[in-house]
Amino acid sequence: MTARIGILTVSDRASQGVYTDLGGPAIRQCLEEIIASPWEAVARLIPDEQPVIEKTLIDLCDAENCCLIVTTGGTGPARRDVTPEATEAVCDKILDGFGELMRAVSLKVVPTAILSRQIAGVRGKSLIVNLPGKPSAIRDCLLAVFPAIPYCIDLIEGPFLTTNENVVKAFRPKK
Repeated sequence: MTARIGILTVSDRASQGVYTDLGGPAIRQCLEEIIASPWEAVARLIPDEQPVIEKTLIDLCDAENCCLIVTTGGTGPARRDVTPEATEAVCDKILDGFGELMRAVSLKVVPTAILSRQIAGVRGKSLIVNLPGKPSAIRDCLLAVFPAIPYCIDLIEGPFLTTNENVVKAFRPKK
């Protein structure tokens, strides 16, 4: 079974063509290195509008059947940064540890990581993870949290994901 993974870039300017989306491709490249099992990307590029973000997340979870949706953008303190609010609005459960770990990892690189508000949560059989917008931060954060992602997807009855253990070793408790 091929897993479907949503890659969602939230950016007013990239969605208007003012500049090239670097976040979505950075997520895809990192996932290509990490995931060993068959998967396909379902990519979206949308503006920083909470109703649009919510509708897109719901579509990726419920209609596109993505077991994992990874977002980039909209996690800062600016007025238009509303990705965490949209994520929380559509999730059944919030998984605080993801944001805590991502900020801890980012703080080793830049003191402004405390301004990042990325979160993660579960909607049905989908895990949604908000990442920052900067490609290097995307990689740092995704590599930090990915060891827990396959087991989380197991727990929510999604497909069995395997990883390239030279990049990330998935952790699953011994039975």
